Amino acid sequence: MILFQKIIISKSLVFFPISFISLYLQPKQNNIMNFLQIVWEPASEGIRLFGDFKIHYYSLMWMIAFIFGLQIMKKIYKNEGESESKMDSLFMYSVLGIMIGARLGHVIFYQSELFREDFFSVFLPFKFSGGFEFTGFRGLASHGAAIGMIISMYIYNKKILKKSVLWILDRVVIPCALGAIFIRIGNFFNSEMIGKPASEDLPWAIIFKDMDSIPRHPGQLYEAFGYIFVFLILFLLYWKTNKRQQEGFLFGLFLLLLMAVRVFVEQFKIAQVDGREDWILGLNTGQVLSIPFILIGLYFMFFHKTKAS
Repeated sequence: MILFQKIIISKSLVFFPISFISLYLQPKQNNIMNFLQIVWEPASEGIRLFGDFKIHYYSLMWMIAFIFGLQIMKKIYKNEGESESKMDSLFMYSVLGIMIGARLGHVIFYQSELFREDFFSVFLPFKFSGGFEFTGFRGLASHGAAIGMIISMYIYNKKILKKSVLWILDRVVIPCALGAIFIRIGNFFNSEMIGKPASEDLPWAIIFKDMDSIPRHPGQLYEAFGYIFVFLILFLLYWKTNKRQQEGFLFGLFLLLLMAVRVFVEQFKIAQVDGREDWILGLNTGQVLSIPFILIGLYFMFFHKTKAS
C-alpha cells in the first residue's frame, strides 16, 4: 500500500496569519517498504508590511532570539544582584557586536567579493548593485558573531559593568546558545545552508523546492537540535551547580559544545563556498573556522583556572 497525504500548515499556528506553507508528504518506494517524503516549499520569504518592504522569517528569528535572550539575562542579573540599569547597555552592545561581527564574518569568510561588487551592502540591509532593494542582513556567520560578541562584551565590561570580562562571558553565552537555535530555524525557513543529498531510505529527508527536487539532509535542523542540548547544559550548570563560580568555564564549554556541533553537522551540509568542500585536511570552511574556538574553549575549561591559581 502506498501512502499519500498533503498537509497545509498555517503560519498562524506559529507566528502570524500572513501566509501558508505547504508541507507535502509524498510516497517514496523501494523493494522493502515505503517511506514518506517531505517537500519544503514556503509560500513567502517573510511577512509583508507595506509595499515591497517585508520582514524575512530569518530576521524575525533574530528578533525572537534577542527578545528571549534579554529575558534570560534579566533573570541572571537579578540572581547576581546586578542593577537592571546595566541591562539596556548590555542589550545594545550585544545586538551591535553580534550583528556587526556576524555580517563581517560572513563577508570575510564566505563572500569577500561583496567588498568590490556591492560595498555598501556589506554594512547596510540593502542591495545597491543591479537595482535598489531592501534585503535585510541575510548573510551572517556564526563564527563572526562569536568574535563580535567577545569584543562587544569586553567593551561593555570595561565601560559599564567593570568586572572580569569572563564574568559576563560566562553568563551571556546562555542566551547566545538559545539564540543559535532560532537562527538555524531561520536558515531552514529560508532554505539556506541546506544539506547534502540523502539516502532514499531516510524518512526525514527534505526536498527544498527553492533549490531542486533532491531529498536532502535538513542540516539546519540537525544543528538547531544540537544547540538545544548546548543551551540546556549551560542553563542547568549555571542554575543548578557552582560552575558559574569557576571563571571562564561556562564560556569555554559554550565554545567547545557549539563548535563541536558545527563540526559534526557540517559533514551533512553542502559547502557554503564552492571549491572548499575539502579546504584544509579534508575539512570545509565551517569546520576549519570552528577548530580555533574549540581549542580556546578547552583552554578556559581546563587550563585557565590552573594558571590563575
